[in-house]
Amino acid sequence: MKSLRVAIAQTNPLVGDLKGNSQEIARCIKKAAINEPDIIVFPELALCGYPPEDLILKPHFRKDCKDAINKLIKNNSFKGLAFIGYVEESKNNIYNSIAIIKGKKIVANYRKICLPNYGVFDESRYFSKGKDSMVISLDGIKIAITICEDIWTDNSSCLRNIWSGVDAIINVSASPYHMGKFNQRKKLLERISKECKSKIIYVNQVGAQDELVFDGASMIVDNGSLEIMAKQFEEDVVFKDLNFEDIKKRRSLKSCSFIETNLNSNKKNPIIVKSKENPMGELEEVYSALLLGTKDYVLKNGFSKVVIGLSGGIDSALVATIARDALGAGSVLGVIMPSAYSSKSSVKDAQRLAANLGIKTMEIAIGDIYSSYLKTMKPFFKGLKFNKAEENIQARIRGNILMALSNKFGYLVLTTGNKSEVSVGYCTLYGDMAGGFAVIKDLTKTLAYKLAKRRNSLDKKPIIPLNIIKKAPSAELRPNQKDQDTLPPYNMLDDIILKYIEKDMSFDDIVKDGFSKKVVREVIKMIDSNEYKRRQSPPGIKITPKSFGKDRRMPITSGYKI
Repeated sequence: MKSLRVAIAQTNPLVGDLKGNSQEIARCIKKAAINEPDIIVFPELALCGYPPEDLILKPHFRKDCKDAINKLIKNNSFKGLAFIGYVEESKNNIYNSIAIIKGKKIVANYRKICLPNYGVFDESRYFSKGKDSMVISLDGIKIAITICEDIWTDNSSCLRNIWSGVDAIINVSASPYHMGKFNQRKKLLERISKECKSKIIYVNQVGAQDELVFDGASMIVDNGSLEIMAKQFEEDVVFKDLNFEDIKKRRSLKSCSFIETNLNSNKKNPIIVKSKENPMGELEEVYSALLLGTKDYVLKNGFSKVVIGLSGGIDSALVATIARDALGAGSVLGVIMPSAYSSKSSVKDAQRLAANLGIKTMEIAIGDIYSSYLKTMKPFFKGLKFNKAEENIQARIRGNILMALSNKFGYLVLTTGNKSEVSVGYCTLYGDMAGGFAVIKDLTKTLAYKLAKRRNSLDKKPIIPLNIIKKAPSAELRPNQKDQDTLPPYNMLDDIILKYIEKDMSFDDIVKDGFSKKVVREVIKMIDSNEYKRRQSPPGIKITPKSFGKDRRMPITSGYKI
């Protein structure tokens, strides 16, 4: 019986940290070597982190990448094959490659063929396409090598060459998370495995990089069935003995690089493998992504503490809870900044939330500062009615206070705006949009409520006060203000946002789905006219299939109207 012991090393690299990433790769190899695997597989571009973006355009960065892989090889003592993703430069071309390392040399480089150039991906900007599919034969076991998009493109030359021609497929990936992505990915691997009648060794990056979160969940699929899965949203190293009892005579493999090598492995005792992980439910998945995205952004950028404005509303309550869960209570400062329009219940709700979370607070009333602003502007506003100009001054005072605390103490300001508000511009530039990281930027208001309720269900007593969840949302910038004075009900607004932004549906198609022409027209007008605001907002965690930023790139100045 022919068998292969596989180690999957699901790592969390920091983009550009070649030394740190190399050390992590070496640590994983050393840890895995105890179980004597035949092969150990790392994620896509594990050496430099994904996505390295315009770092790749720097010649000295590419040279440093080459030096880093050579140093890894020089110090390698692993007896099996190591598959390490890195940036390869050859004959004035740059490739997204896997170095296949045996002993102290690279026995082969596989170069990614299918370069994604949509959504958050810009690989055609940086990389040249590989030309050849690659199959390696390990003691007669034929394994195809692929990188991420290679298996997502059904008509790729990679798949045409390996279809039913190999015993296993290795796919190294840096596949970003969004809601539904895990099931989409799992179904794809199961389908390919079943059609190929082969095993798939899928290794995904974990961790957060700027706005992207990588959820890990590396897995091995055999003939259409999930065999084992690594943890979601955590670093992990998992092992599996793959048995190839009846390797049938496969068709001849053409138009691909074919490398034959012996494993020289000794007979091993069967490895005891834990049962496969149970995939998370959708809300647990989203919350885990927000935790990891927040923690990695804060810590990887050299911060240790964050500061958040606590209004007593659902958004700031959820952001503060996420920050506390991700970083610990000692790393979160809440700032309560009441004005004449802040209700007593909102202030009490903010205080109660902070007490439940165990975080420190400051209370800085903005009434005197606001009065000073109004006095200064009175000659220029004379004869004009109170409107959003006076409302937004309050938001900007709060933004200035948070930024002053950030400058003085070195805390990162977390903004609290959600996707519903950011979509229609129901937010204030240089006010509640001021900060370093927008935790729930890609979360609709309705989803924010669902997450808050789920988080409360995990403790004996609700962490987020129930009054925050039950009361009508309000910016409290004028007397008796409610969000619904300006916006449609959030369940309706979020449905229109889903259709217009994420599904790219037209005005007519949205109306056909049962919405009034007037409401749809107003919402679309607000979305289109507030692109300039979104361009100035801080980065935030991608949760949906189409987030603002790289996913959706619309012109600010546009003559195209509905």
